[in-house]
Amino acid sequence: MLKFFRKQFRINSLGEWNLKKYFLYAFGEIVLIVISILLAWKINDLNEIRKNKIIELKIYDSLYEELELNMKSLNGAIEQYASDIVRLEAILNYVGQSPEQITQGAKDTIVHITYSELNILDGALNSVINTTKFEMIESTSLKRLITNYPTEIGVLDTEDAKVKKIVVDDVQTVIEKYLSLADMLPKGKTEYSAIKKFGAKSDYHQLLQDKNYQNSIVAWLLHTENLLSLTKKLRSRTNDISVKLSRELGYDLDG
Repeated sequence: MLKFFRKQFRINSLGEWNLKKYFLYAFGEIVLIVISILLAWKINDLNEIRKNKIIELKIYDSLYEELELNMKSLNGAIEQYASDIVRLEAILNYVGQSPEQITQGAKDTIVHITYSELNILDGALNSVINTTKFEMIESTSLKRLITNYPTEIGVLDTEDAKVKKIVVDDVQTVIEKYLSLADMLPKGKTEYSAIKKFGAKSDYHQLLQDKNYQNSIVAWLLHTENLLSLTKKLRSRTNDISVKLSRELGYDLDG
């Protein structure tokens, strides 16, 4: 009888041990499955992050190229506006001079009206702001700068439009009343000798005394000074965004 109980105990113990092994094996399988799922999930997340980063860098690169072109335009505009201010101040100093005092240099300054429309690019910028691309930009400060940039371009465009109107509608209209456009033709060319010799003559003295001309020159000067200030401000903002984009792109700022 004792032998029977011992044998039965061994059978029961063996069964319990096999059951424990089964549960341990099953638990291990479950753990492996969970780990595999988590790894696959993590790998998928990493792939998404990598794809998003590639897209983000492409966005930065397109913005950077556009801003670099804008920097060139802004630098050229600043030089032009500074030159215009000097010329306009000189014209105002000619007011009150007698016909004999108005030199050829003064006449050349008066007759050569120069206006170049400012062209600031914002295609890539608007493409980012008005699409889901904007949410892919991680830098909060960069987002803020990009968001405000179109407004600053708009302010500059508005002032530039005012200058254009003054030049086209006011200054040129008055100039054509007193000056012969033949004065704008290159000197020394025989094909222009007839119009220069026999054509209607310009009256610079009367032009300088014209109230509308004086007012238009003053208005042009004041708006150009404001335009110069706004252009410098936009150049500074453009540079700020470019520097941040350079860092995101890993460009060598010292190179």
